[in-house]
Order: sequence, then C-alpha cells, then structure tokens
Amino acid sequence: MRIALVLTALLLGMGSAVAKLPPQSPEAAATAAAAKDKAAWGEKVAAYKLCQAQDRVAKQYHKTKEGAPKQTVETPACADPGPYVPSAAAPAPEAAAPAAQAAAPTKK
Repeated sequence: MRIALVLTALLLGMGSAVAKLPPQSPEAAATAAAAKDKAAWGEKVAAYKLCQAQDRVAKQYHKTKEGAPKQTVETPACADPGPYVPSAAAPAPEAAAPAAQAAAPTKK
C-alpha cells in the first residue's frame, strides 16, 4: 500500500515538473534542428556503408562457394549520401544568433 502511494506521488510530481518547462529559444531550436539534420545524414552514411559491406560479402560468397546459386535478383546500387551539407531550413547556430537578436524588440 505504501509503495503504491509513493509511486503515485512520484508520478504526479513528475507531471507538474514537465509542465513548467519554458518554451525553447530560437537559438536552441536552430541548434536542435541542425543536430537532427546531421543525425539523419549520419544514418544515411551508416546505411551506405552497410550496403557496401553486404555487397562485398555477397560477392565473396558467390566467388568462393562451390555450387552457390548464381545471383538472380538484381539489387539497387548503394546510394552515396555525399559530404554533409547543412540544410537551409536549419541554419547554423552562429548564423541564427544575429538574426534572432535583430528580430528581438528593444525596450526603451
């Protein structure tokens, strides 16, 4: 009974703590968007490297295995994502800071 009471109190306390978070600043939002963009690019690079490794393994298997079935299914070529290029929608934090300061109203 005590455990249930303690868990209920903790859950209620966590809910109120999360509800009081302030909104994200424009700089923080731009930084988060840039990080998300770079993470997506990293996933594409990982998929590309995995594709290349699978192709090497399949090629070696068909080369060395006697009686191995010939590759009858045509697989798509591995798509190279190229070097990382930040998207225009997510400007670098250094570029976002002056724009945010210029847009902020000044107090007199």
